[in-house]
Amino acid sequence: MFKRTHYLALTALVAAVVLLPAWAAEDVNELKQRAVQDAVKKVAPSVVMIETSGGTEIITAGPKGAKIRKGIGPTSGVVVSEDGYIISSAFNFANKPSSIIVAVPGHKERYVAKVVATDQTRMLTLLKIEPMSKLVVPEAAKVKEFKVGQTSIAVGRTLVESVDMSPSVSVGIISATDRIWGKAIQSDAKISPTNYGGPLVALDGKVQAVLVPASPRAEGETAGLEWYDSGIGFGMPLEDVFAVLPRLKQGKDLKRGVLGVNMKSNDEFSVAPEVGSVLPGSPAEKAGIKPGDVVKSIDGKEVDNFAQMRHRLGAKYEGDTVTIVVKRGDKEETFNNLQMGSAASASGQGFLGIVPMRDDDKPGVEVRYVYPKSAADGKLKAGDRILKVGRPPAQPGQPAPMQPVANRDQLLTLLETAPPGVDVRLEVKQGDKTNTVTVKLGELPDDVPEALPEKASFAKALGKPKDKPKDDKKDEKKDDEKKPETGLLKRANAAADRTYYLFVPKDYDPNVAYALVVWLHPAGKGKEADIEKFTDTWEGYCEDNHLIVVAPTTDNENGWTPGDSEFVAEAVKATMGAYTTDKRRVVAHGMGVGGQMAIYLGFHSRDLIRGVATTGAAVTGNPKERVANQPLAFYMAVGAKDPLKDAVKESKAKLSENHFSVIHREMPEVGHEYLLKSTLQELVRWIDSLDRM
Repeated sequence: MFKRTHYLALTALVAAVVLLPAWAAEDVNELKQRAVQDAVKKVAPSVVMIETSGGTEIITAGPKGAKIRKGIGPTSGVVVSEDGYIISSAFNFANKPSSIIVAVPGHKERYVAKVVATDQTRMLTLLKIEPMSKLVVPEAAKVKEFKVGQTSIAVGRTLVESVDMSPSVSVGIISATDRIWGKAIQSDAKISPTNYGGPLVALDGKVQAVLVPASPRAEGETAGLEWYDSGIGFGMPLEDVFAVLPRLKQGKDLKRGVLGVNMKSNDEFSVAPEVGSVLPGSPAEKAGIKPGDVVKSIDGKEVDNFAQMRHRLGAKYEGDTVTIVVKRGDKEETFNNLQMGSAASASGQGFLGIVPMRDDDKPGVEVRYVYPKSAADGKLKAGDRILKVGRPPAQPGQPAPMQPVANRDQLLTLLETAPPGVDVRLEVKQGDKTNTVTVKLGELPDDVPEALPEKASFAKALGKPKDKPKDDKKDEKKDDEKKPETGLLKRANAAADRTYYLFVPKDYDPNVAYALVVWLHPAGKGKEADIEKFTDTWEGYCEDNHLIVVAPTTDNENGWTPGDSEFVAEAVKATMGAYTTDKRRVVAHGMGVGGQMAIYLGFHSRDLIRGVATTGAAVTGNPKERVANQPLAFYMAVGAKDPLKDAVKESKAKLSENHFSVIHREMPEVGHEYLLKSTLQELVRWIDSLDRM
């Protein structure tokens, strides 16, 4: 009897549950719709319309022709102070407009706005207007209360005729928190240039965040733009904006804070965060952090890997203080109130004046070539081996430390952050003697060596000689099976929906680190025959100079777009995984639209690209600032009859003002064409010398 009653009750309950959605779904949807409308109505008085004019007509975050948004189009902003301060996405001002007009709901007047400052780590710009009456400031949602799955409403005023009309709305959820190294929240609401600068709103009408394009890999106003309308969008919490608002009101841009250390391992997730090198002059060096220290905690929160370090430090600004605990041997050292430095370099890169030998299995760095009239000229010569390096002490009265040099990469890391004019001491083995010499670093030359010694590598990249003795034919057959493919090779990405090509010299030696030339073809020139024609031109140079060509392709009739950057990076990384490559000599090379893409990659993939070589392509807008520990050099060629000739020359000037090393070549009697033979030969030498120091 009990079982029968239980069964009947269970049956009735199941029926009720099954029937519930039929009568309740409509009520739930109606309640949600009403809640969304109420939330938008509550925040609407704080969402302004921004119109810009002047400046660059089109924002080209990627290659030329990739039209993103006209500078004269309306954008959105959020009121953050009743006396006229407004926050918006820095993307909305990437075209450097000469005029900014703001329309405020409920105000008949349209106000002239001025840019006060930009938060360069969260890519937000603060504007100021002089309103006739007080503005309505929204309430910020608490970051600690954000939950994955919580409703988020993206609001903007780009697509409405009047500022007093209801704004545009897209409803989604918070799909992730603590993104972009701890700075952003992620939503699947439609987030794009149509609502950048507008608010992401909770159902209670509180503002969760200000909508911006963002990327974990790149920086700048347009970083992350390629993800728009993809279901992946980002916002910077308004609570965090209010926290730094007093600093922005002072009119000084806020820059990302930098500690000044490089990790020993490139693995961000699986190994402990052990310091590999400390950048000279950095906050870490001044505080006393040393190579070999293992970071244990930051501001009282434990860290187990470098990714966690980036999350702890990612939201910090230049001038912010942190407390860091490291393990040094068997003891722990605590560094209290360590002040973060700036990622941007206010000066050029100091230049010693040498090109090193590569693929060396011995401690130190052997000099391959000395630049005439450089700091090293007369003090170092080819064949000398640099064993130790030292700079003036961080604090007066301390002995100047001399640090052993393990290899080329370590010496480059130590020197590339030093500005011109700094004295550097070197312990050098010269023949049978070991001497100490002092040199004053000079400026990077805007020139290329006329010739470099033919021998560039010791062929010990894998720590063993090229000709490995074979015990028997079985081992020889096994080695043959493992030999990487050479010649012109066709490859696909992991999703098998994009194609790229490789050209690997037939005499490829895995014990030599090869430079990578990433060819970004002009629009409509991505067919296999086009790539084969290009690699035929480069074949001899690849064989003689240890180069591998990576040639991604696009079928887009207008050429490359910012969205292609992930695919290009995937192709480059796959090549690096399959062949021995030199990370210091990875060059994005393109012509026309491909050249624009090369420039974009140079600025937005600084962890991957070390050189940009273009022909018939110019920098649009203002270039990004030089970052001391992410060196980037340019080789810009253009035909004397190319309509872009003046724009390329202007690009050279802009890049030089930002302390980049730039080679500018104008080819006589040439229009919009590829490189002359003499120019191509110089480009190859430039690539060969990219690891100069």
